[in-house]
Amino acid sequence: MLTEALTSVPECDTGTKLLRADARPVQWIISDDEVPYPEALAAMKARAAAIAEGTAEECVWLLEHPPLYTAGTSAVATDLLAPGRFPVYDAGRGGQYTYHGPGQRVAYVMLDLRQRGRDVRCLVQGLEGLIIDTLAAFNVRAGRREGRIGVWVDRPDKGIGREDKIAAIGVRVSRWVSFHGIAINVSPTLEHFGGIVPCGISDQGVTSLEDLGQLATLADLDIALKAEFERRFGPVAVMQPEGLVSAA
Repeated sequence: MLTEALTSVPECDTGTKLLRADARPVQWIISDDEVPYPEALAAMKARAAAIAEGTAEECVWLLEHPPLYTAGTSAVATDLLAPGRFPVYDAGRGGQYTYHGPGQRVAYVMLDLRQRGRDVRCLVQGLEGLIIDTLAAFNVRAGRREGRIGVWVDRPDKGIGREDKIAAIGVRVSRWVSFHGIAINVSPTLEHFGGIVPCGISDQGVTSLEDLGQLATLADLDIALKAEFERRFGPVAVMQPEGLVSAA
């Protein structure tokens, strides 16, 4: 199951449906060093499989990648404008081309939806709400847009009707366990997005907290993100990266 075109549905009750009845904490892991994409993908898949088997706890993994592009299942070859610029990886998630790089907080979300309502649409809306409320802590008014995955901000300074994307969402669900997740632009090199048509949308732009005048660090974002995650999804237990794939 993929998250393409899932945002044009009525708002679900994200305040209760995504909470576990047993309030079992989600492991919260932050990697300080940049993680190569193939390594991250392998670790994420292994952890999601272990969750499905009941041998590992749910997990949110926060990290940065070195500069790279990923292609979702709907990626169009012509949207890769500079194929030799950075490595390009098939992600296996829904969506099209996305950039990842330093200054962008990636959060891989591995949740057991058997314990959280078995509703993929509700998960996507919950992740959107998580991002929107996290950005509000930095005085950024962001929101959903009909027919577009991700989170956007209005940019009247760029012209009438102009909007910029500040966060991307791409989730896959297998055996009712989610993996992949979200990416929030804190202070990436925005020019790097020019090597692709981000998410297939060519008539709008890309922004970041830094671009909007908010001088926040990844650590600052992590604090706000953790608080909002606990409000929407329940408690977390902070763990070390070494325990990512091991059974809990």
